[in-house]
Amino acid sequence: MKLTFKVQAQSENPTKTVVKARNFEVIVDEPKNLGGTDEGANPVEYVLAALAGCLNVMSHVIAKEMNMPLTGVTIDLEGDLDPAKFMGKSTEARAGYQEIRVKITPDTTADSETLAKWLHAVETRCPVSDNLQNATPVSITLGE
Repeated sequence: MKLTFKVQAQSENPTKTVVKARNFEVIVDEPKNLGGTDEGANPVEYVLAALAGCLNVMSHVIAKEMNMPLTGVTIDLEGDLDPAKFMGKSTEARAGYQEIRVKITPDTTADSETLAKWLHAVETRCPVSDNLQNATPVSITLGE
């Protein structure tokens, strides 16, 4: 069985996009130093946010499956990208993140062996992590 997720987006200005996901609205914008109005996180920050959200869910799901006590997690993420391509200055480097680093700090009493198994399962079962680590076909077409 496949699950299909959908969002719809509408531009409000050259940098601000309003995205509707189910009954929620997400504002995507650029910071002022990149020409935006700074009314929301930018697209690459939302990529990190999506990864953090997915890792949080998987952290708790897998801890429960393992009967591992888990009160919460703190997730620190950062990524590096070269803006040359998306700014139209180069076609050499990738436009996206060249590396994303994640540190998950669990609030738990589990031992290090259990934590290693838990972390491996969290990383390998997170759909957003999977999308970032593996090529996912993306088809972009013109609407009517």
